[in-house]
Amino acid sequence: MRVALYVTCLVDLMRPSVGFAALRLLESAGAEVFVPEGQTCCGQPAWSAGDRSLAVDLARKAIAELEGYDYVVIPSGSCADHLRNVYPRLLADDPDWAPRAQGLAARAWELTGFLAEVAKGSVLPAEFAGTVTYHDSCKGLRGLGIKRQPRELLLKVPGLALTEMVDCEECCGFGGVFSVKFGEVSTQIVDRKCDAIAAAGADAVVGGDLGCLLNIEGRLRRRGDETTRVLHIAEVLAGGDEA
Repeated sequence: MRVALYVTCLVDLMRPSVGFAALRLLESAGAEVFVPEGQTCCGQPAWSAGDRSLAVDLARKAIAELEGYDYVVIPSGSCADHLRNVYPRLLADDPDWAPRAQGLAARAWELTGFLAEVAKGSVLPAEFAGTVTYHDSCKGLRGLGIKRQPRELLLKVPGLALTEMVDCEECCGFGGVFSVKFGEVSTQIVDRKCDAIAAAGADAVVGGDLGCLLNIEGRLRRRGDETTRVLHIAEVLAGGDEA
């Protein structure tokens, strides 16, 4: 199967190790993986900020670049939700682009959803020595139903113990531009998340959205926690130096 890996802006700019880990996981599932060189932002920040014109332009660009593959896999519930659920609505009134948006939406998968539901156990995860707790990102959970899939994958990792934090489905306070516009509120929300992580007593907090993880890690470090690791699930499953 031919799979396009849609890397996402944050992964590309802030933690490329997530992209390389996702690549290894997809290849281990037997996929022929392509990383379209021209890919840029999916348009979610523009859409969230109310810039519909730019959001439409970026949607059309992404659709044109990602057509022709059996699947498009994204290591981000947030971006995957945008491709699957927003693109068809955004271009619904365009007779040329509406069917193309719907076609891409049908082939677009968040990484753990793809590994659990399409690859179906063909991935052999690496070992991980320690305890992790999982943070459910808002878009992945509520937009795509990503809940069971990452936990199923983590429980297959040799040496890994999974412990649930209180309110694991609660927002981390990032929300893209929300954290910029409403910094004080965002900080109170992420403090609640950090308290839950600390109470869980895990060696690492794991998630599927880098935006959430960067926000959580930044707050943990500012609070003086220098030991709790903050990892993308791709890094845990793929192993190597990243995890």
